Amino acid sequence: MSQHTQSQSIATRLDPVTFEVLKNAFVNLVDQMSEQILRTCYSFVIYSRDFSSAICDAQGNTIMQGTQDISVHVGTLHLTAKAVLEDFGDDIHPGDVFLVNDPYRGGTHFCDVRIIRPVFYNDQLIAFMQSNGHWADVGGTVPGSFNVQSKDHYGEGMRIPPVRLWSQGRYLSDVANLMVSNMRVPEERLGDLRAQSEATKVGEAQLVRLIEKYGLKTVLTAFEEVQNYVERLGRSRIAELPNGTWETTDYIDMDPEIGDQLIPINVRMTIQDDEIYYDLNGSHPYISCFLNSGFGASFSAVISGTKTFFPDIPLNSGFYRFVHVELPENSVVNAPWPVAVTGFCSGAYEKIMNAIFELWSEIMPERALACSFNLEYLLIGGWDRRPGYDNYFMWYDWMAGGHGGRAHKDGANALSPVFGVGLSIQPCEGQERLSPVITTHHEIVTDSAGPGKFRGGAGVRKGGILTECENTVMSYCCDRSRSVTWGIQGGLPSLPHGAKLHPDTEDERFLGTIFSNVPLKPGTSFDRPSAGGGGLGDPLERDPRLVLEDVIDGYVSIERAQKDYGVIIKEIDREIDLFEIDKEATQQEREYIRTHRRGWLEEDIESVEARYNSGEIDALDVIRRHGVIIDYATGKALPVSTEQYRTTLHKRTLAYWS
Repeated sequence: MSQHTQSQSIATRLDPVTFEVLKNAFVNLVDQMSEQILRTCYSFVIYSRDFSSAICDAQGNTIMQGTQDISVHVGTLHLTAKAVLEDFGDDIHPGDVFLVNDPYRGGTHFCDVRIIRPVFYNDQLIAFMQSNGHWADVGGTVPGSFNVQSKDHYGEGMRIPPVRLWSQGRYLSDVANLMVSNMRVPEERLGDLRAQSEATKVGEAQLVRLIEKYGLKTVLTAFEEVQNYVERLGRSRIAELPNGTWETTDYIDMDPEIGDQLIPINVRMTIQDDEIYYDLNGSHPYISCFLNSGFGASFSAVISGTKTFFPDIPLNSGFYRFVHVELPENSVVNAPWPVAVTGFCSGAYEKIMNAIFELWSEIMPERALACSFNLEYLLIGGWDRRPGYDNYFMWYDWMAGGHGGRAHKDGANALSPVFGVGLSIQPCEGQERLSPVITTHHEIVTDSAGPGKFRGGAGVRKGGILTECENTVMSYCCDRSRSVTWGIQGGLPSLPHGAKLHPDTEDERFLGTIFSNVPLKPGTSFDRPSAGGGGLGDPLERDPRLVLEDVIDGYVSIERAQKDYGVIIKEIDREIDLFEIDKEATQQEREYIRTHRRGWLEEDIESVEARYNSGEIDALDVIRRHGVIIDYATGKALPVSTEQYRTTLHKRTLAYWS
């Protein structure tokens, strides 16, 4: 009997009402764990919802995740529960609590610290409660533990395999102190540790309450059935789809040791009856910086990317039974110990997700979704010298940005990244209270949305200035300054990422998308934009009235309305948002663009470079009209990256133009 048939045969072991009540009770249990950590954590990062929770069965399989978990932890929590079982076996007792952050054992990166509590009932191990939170620092050579220069994990922070922190109810303070003494702001780390432990205790209490109401046998049966239910539901949905194979490639900007070359991540997906097979062979070998991904994180990206197109299916280990993933060893998507992986979130992870979005957009055009902006972290750490503070500080920030254009709808503006949908955008007021950094602006970026029949969502820009501080450095974890956020089905890309110091001054300095340990002084200002989402569909097919509305709203400038959409708009009175479309000029401009745009993408790259450096064309012209990749620190065109990028434009954009 096949596994699928077995799962069907036990579908009636619980009556439908009890099954539905317990299924939802498990979700509620996990959500209560989330509420506990949200209200008791010490770290502003965790308070901004960079955490997740889960209940796992005695074998470590995920019974349920909640409604508030961020996507990057999806598909990894069962792996770390199983790691505890592998290391401790029968040496697990009531009152034990374990900690693990090892990305080579199923975790994501070192900052994601998992607290795992085994649950016993009548001396029988029945479950594990797990609380995972992003600690703002776990040691290493730079504040925030994001060091782009690290080639191995020793410069990234403490690697913690499964370790016991409570032994039969007794807190092992020496073990905890050993760990946090190697981390910045150790009192905050201990506070988060206790908050996560208490969250697992809440989950344990709620599970015991369910057992006392329904009985142990019924609850354990429900553990099995909720996984079988997800498997049956998922398989039935996949069986409705056509068999076939689809393939695409996305890119990381570069390997610092190679320079001019986009780093390919190849995703091949096959649907065979009621199962999905992902094969990432063809992806590049691991690279010389921290944008690599370990197995657990890449598996999570595959699951999260797939789950995006099946939002109604609950998430537990039943989902993993019909999704099969092959990740080539020693690659950028399955880097081995001790290769650096902390920046996986900005590197391989979202490239896998967006590639999967593109594949599913072909299969489910009614849910089509273009590429979304890339996650970025800006980290500033040093000594806070403001009166009354005098302590070490961590300013740890991520931004909102634009999601890709959707089928029959524009992309969402200023949203959390697909890496962590569910993350909160950190309030500036809270950041300013906790650190000597003042936010000077936080606003929508005009023309950041990728043009399309359905445009991408708009990105934002955020900048600040340092006040009283000492021995302070900045690090940045991002990508897509070269593999710019792309459109699909004829849509155009967004804009390049990158951070600047002293913007709009004579001392302006472009730092790029990955750097570490840049020294800062009081009075240093900085700025960085997030990209918008890529466009979906030919921009020349967008209703001119919608372009006009975008101009009125400040999403699109009059200049780019003409260049990207071929819509000629006259400003009558900006104060009262009075603009007018020149219909005849628009018709002529669209015909002109339609006639010449293929040729623009074939223009000699040296010519484009010269025109850019002379100021004749700008960065958006370079990317959208000419498909040329520039090193914005030097102004030099990159021929290898340009050839790769133009190839993707031909596939995703030109192939759909009339």
